Amino acid sequence: MAMAVALPASGNDRQVLVLGRITDDPAAHYEQLKPLLDYVVPRMASVGIREGRILMARDPQQMMSYLRRGRVDWVTETSASAMLLQQRAGAAPLLLTERTGVSHYRTVFFARHDSGIDSLDALGGRSVAFQNRASTSAYFVPAMELLERGLSMEILLSPMDRPPPDSVGYLFARSEANISTWVHKRLVDVGAMSDLDWNDPGAMPPAYRRDLRIVHETPEYPRALEMVRGDLDPAVRERLREVLLQAAGDPDASEALLGFFRTSRFLPLDDAAMRELEYLRRAVTRVSAEIE
Repeated sequence: MAMAVALPASGNDRQVLVLGRITDDPAAHYEQLKPLLDYVVPRMASVGIREGRILMARDPQQMMSYLRRGRVDWVTETSASAMLLQQRAGAAPLLLTERTGVSHYRTVFFARHDSGIDSLDALGGRSVAFQNRASTSAYFVPAMELLERGLSMEILLSPMDRPPPDSVGYLFARSEANISTWVHKRLVDVGAMSDLDWNDPGAMPPAYRRDLRIVHETPEYPRALEMVRGDLDPAVRERLREVLLQAAGDPDASEALLGFFRTSRFLPLDDAAMRELEYLRRAVTRVSAEIE
C-alpha cells in the first residue's frame, strides 16, 4: 500500500483515505498514526479505498479548513477538540476511543487541605490553574463548571496577580505536573485535571497529594473520539466504522492499536455518550463565547 503524508493540495481522490491529526510534533504523531492506517486501508477495498495518507494540522483552525475543503476524511481527537471540529467544520462523531482500557474520565478540582476551600462556591477572589486552551479535562469542562455557577472568570497576568472578589482568576500551567506543583506551592488556590492525572504519580506526586484534597468532581464524559468529515461518502464512513469496531478482536491490529495513542478498542456511540457529547458541545460553545 502506498503511504505518504498528504499534501494540502490533494483533496478529492475518492480512492484515498486521509487521516488527520492536530499536532505540534508531526514526526512523532506520524509514527503513531501510520500503523493503524496501514491496517485499515486494505480492509476498505470493498468501498473503493486503495491508499492511505496522513495530513497534519498545526492548530484546530487549520484542521477545520482541511475538513471543510474535503482534504481530511478521518480525525482522532480528544472530546472537546472533536466538538469544536463538529461545530465549526461539520465533522461528525463516528466512535468513542478507549485508551488503556478507559473510555471516560472526569475532571477533579483540588486545593490544599489548609486552604479553607471546600467547594467551587468558595472560589470568588481565588485563582485556578488550567492546563492549556485545548484541554478537555483541564480547561473546557472545569471552566464550564465555574460558569454554570454564575462565577465570572478573568485571566491573570501571573500567579502573583489576584482577581476581584466576585471573580475567579485563571492561568494556564501548560502541564498537569505544573498544575499540581502550583497548587502545592500556593502559587494558585485550586487546580483542575482529569481523575486519571490525579491518580498518576507523574502528574500528581504522592508527596503533593498528601497535602491536597478534591473539592469537586464532575460527571464522566468521553475521553476521545474518532471523527469523520460530514460529507464523507456514507459507504466509506460505515465501512471505516466496521473496521475500527472489529479491530480490538483482530490479533493483526494489536500493535497498531497500541501505537495509536494506546488505544485498547473503539466503541459505538450510545444514547448516554450522545448526551455527554451534548454537554461538551455546550461547554465548548459557552467557554469560547464568554471567556475567549
